[in-house]
Amino acid sequence: MENTPHGLSQESGSFRCPRGRIYYQAGKILRTVTPYAAEDFRFVRNTGVLDKLVDAKKLVAYSVMDEAEHPDFSEKPSFVLEHPRISFISYPYEWCFHALRDAAILQLDVYLEALRHNVMLEDATAYNVQFVRSRPIFIDHLSFRPYREGEVWASHQQFCNQFLNPLLLRSLRGVAHNAWYKGCLEGISTVELNQLVPLHKKLSWNALIHLVLQARFLEASGRQSARRAQRVKFNKNKLVYILSGIKKWITKLQPMRVKNSTWHSYTGHHSYRQREKQLKQSLVADFMRKHKPRRLLDLGCNTGDYSVLSLNNGAEFSVGVDFDCMAVEQAYLQAKKANLNFLPLCMDMVNPTPGLGWDEAERKGFKERAHADAVLALALLHHLVIGKNVPLESSIAFITDLAPAGIIEFVPKTDPMVQELLLLREDIFQDYTEEAFSFHLQKRAKITAGSRVSESGRMLYQYAR
Repeated sequence: MENTPHGLSQESGSFRCPRGRIYYQAGKILRTVTPYAAEDFRFVRNTGVLDKLVDAKKLVAYSVMDEAEHPDFSEKPSFVLEHPRISFISYPYEWCFHALRDAAILQLDVYLEALRHNVMLEDATAYNVQFVRSRPIFIDHLSFRPYREGEVWASHQQFCNQFLNPLLLRSLRGVAHNAWYKGCLEGISTVELNQLVPLHKKLSWNALIHLVLQARFLEASGRQSARRAQRVKFNKNKLVYILSGIKKWITKLQPMRVKNSTWHSYTGHHSYRQREKQLKQSLVADFMRKHKPRRLLDLGCNTGDYSVLSLNNGAEFSVGVDFDCMAVEQAYLQAKKANLNFLPLCMDMVNPTPGLGWDEAERKGFKERAHADAVLALALLHHLVIGKNVPLESSIAFITDLAPAGIIEFVPKTDPMVQELLLLREDIFQDYTEEAFSFHLQKRAKITAGSRVSESGRMLYQYAR
């Protein structure tokens, strides 16, 4: 985030667009419209498509500020828009398959609605989509411009790289897109994906058009190919047909069936008895009723059961993270079905999302985005310390830095789940004891409560700092 000399903070990820910038001021989210984009914005706004999309909850709400209320920007904009704040900014490489698929469908719906108003979408980047209550919403009001008769879908390749190809990677090959996408912010290239997909899975019409032929065109691209592409003309009906066809295809895509992951069935296969589980749930619910966090971080959320419990007992919004994408998939579908204010994300806490893109600031790291009012770290610590060799003190520091209050579960070595982690390795974790845990936690915060919740010795520690 770049500070300006006029009391504004500029969003570091908005530098690429010549049409406007995002700024923050005293809790407000402001978007400037530069003179370069003013005529297009005026036209698009007058068609009514922006308001129609807002009413349908497909576009984030906006209002146009009176010129007299404009902050003192270094360069005078033609318009300034004000938007509500999105609860948590996430990125496509943190989304599960179904979240990415829903975002792709939204992008196509927005495009099709725009064409009905004689409006075109300038680009097709997945970073123009965010999530509110586990529902995707489009956020870039300056991606719209007047439609020009005969133009092609110029952002087709971008849509494929950032939406379609990551979905096909999971649907056709059973490989999650997250790590690859995080390593290449522009998405997964068609040429590379085409090399990975076997021939018998390319025989559908859609795969031939959007994967095989697209890859061949890109491999042969040059001046002659570029000139040939420029001569291609579509009427609007043809463009609508293409967009509707790819939407129909994406809607039917499903992740390839894979064997059960290590932890997505953990909820039904842990070492808790029913009475112990109820005690743990009761303690978490009491904590939420007491603290009523506006933003909760659920680290190692698994299928999201404790986020749902927290939302039902006073938490306003929960961000869940887990390295197991199958568990996150289940959490997302549950949140979507119940319209919960819960956003589950795919992320390994030992390798959280770093700052990425230009100057390592274009896409923010997890810790920069994740500060919250409370944190849950249930059945997580032993995976960090014993599963990943992260020092106990460092693990506690990481968790407590994220929120001023929270619950951390300590699972002792006598517990079957820890015994499973130690099954094929030497026990080198001499400092992994309840006494050491308590000592390091008290260096960072005040322990406000400690409760034994299982016969194996599991403890729930509440802290405040």
